[in-house]
Amino acid sequence: MRIQLPKDVDYIIKELQKQGYEAYAVGGCVRDVILGREPEDWDITTSASPMQVKGIFKRTVDTGILHGTVTVMLDKTGYEVTTYRIDGEYEDSRHPKEVTYTPYISEDLMRRDFTINAMAYNEESGLVDIFEGLKDIEEGRIRCVGSAKKRFDEDALRILRAVRFSAQLGFHIEKETLLAAREMAKNLENISAERIRTEINKLLLSPNPDRLLIAYELGITEVVFTEFDRMMTEGKPVLKGEEPLGIFALRGVKLIRDAGSFCGKGKESLILAWAMLLHGLLAEEGKEVLKRLKFDNETVDYVYRLITWYGYEFTLTPYGMRKAANTIGKDLMEMLFQMKAALILAEEGNLLNEKGKKLEEAKELYEEILKKQECIELKDMMLNGKDLIELGFKPGKAMGQVLGELLETVLTDPDLNTRESLIALAAEKILP
Repeated sequence: MRIQLPKDVDYIIKELQKQGYEAYAVGGCVRDVILGREPEDWDITTSASPMQVKGIFKRTVDTGILHGTVTVMLDKTGYEVTTYRIDGEYEDSRHPKEVTYTPYISEDLMRRDFTINAMAYNEESGLVDIFEGLKDIEEGRIRCVGSAKKRFDEDALRILRAVRFSAQLGFHIEKETLLAAREMAKNLENISAERIRTEINKLLLSPNPDRLLIAYELGITEVVFTEFDRMMTEGKPVLKGEEPLGIFALRGVKLIRDAGSFCGKGKESLILAWAMLLHGLLAEEGKEVLKRLKFDNETVDYVYRLITWYGYEFTLTPYGMRKAANTIGKDLMEMLFQMKAALILAEEGNLLNEKGKKLEEAKELYEEILKKQECIELKDMMLNGKDLIELGFKPGKAMGQVLGELLETVLTDPDLNTRESLIALAAEKILP
């Protein structure tokens, strides 16, 4: 098998080979190229020690030198180069107590998590695949390298990563790997919230977010996302009867993803996914889940607001939609429309029903409001606090109340959102 290596990766490998060392592209990048996917990054493994790597390349950064990793900088791009190693005993279900360098690529590949991630490649040797990762790719299988129990004991996050790879690639999990994951799921208690969050995020944004059900069946969610287990015991009325809320929520995540809402929108797609997943909880409960998983404040705020407002009933008039946007927040409206559409699809199977038609009418009214650039928020108003002070108002509660009344006036009649009209209206409110 021939793999086209990027120019910089090929350069690093050949520079190391010129000095008498072995070097390969390794891991996920090799897997992704075989699958026809674009690798997120390219990792290189070598028989050279970190100090030897530093001696060959002009610009390096000691990003993980204690574990054998040096980042080689070419222009502004960094490539991690890691020395072949054997991991020592793991004490915390994540970090080896010590690492030992080895001259053998086979021993380095032996310590990796799954066979599909334990392949290496260079132009000279071709594909190094001693654990039949290529066969597992061809047969759509997630399988641990060697003993699944040992791999999971080394790093418990691999238990959740098995499910995540299954979701991303559409692969099934091999029996021994599955049994070991179920037996050792409790070890995920030792893994940081940040690492758990990263894996669940990737799973939710994958082509198969419903594979979270595998995590539930294996007892993983009982450890890292207990609320989901509760959602699997609560019912949700749908068109053909009732189903667990967790299944309904995941179906909504997949529907909104398949509709194209996630394409190229990064953070927004993640916000929508979590809002769909958590919408059956109280808003405060949803917020606590995200805080426990150490999400940033912006994501927590958006998801919390979506959970709060997803059931809002729009009044289908121009004023009603201006008022809705003012109440909910203009920044939330587009995501709210998408979430509502997914919920209708999940409940009814299509949008060709009363709920779907009302949602479409609401969107059309709102788009017309945006097109006309009508006032929705205080910052859209042609008069502000500074203007009121110049008219004789004193900063404080009374002035805030006047601004609120003026905003309500222009929400009712957008034509009054001119400086002249608002000054005249404000002047009427100045006390003698």
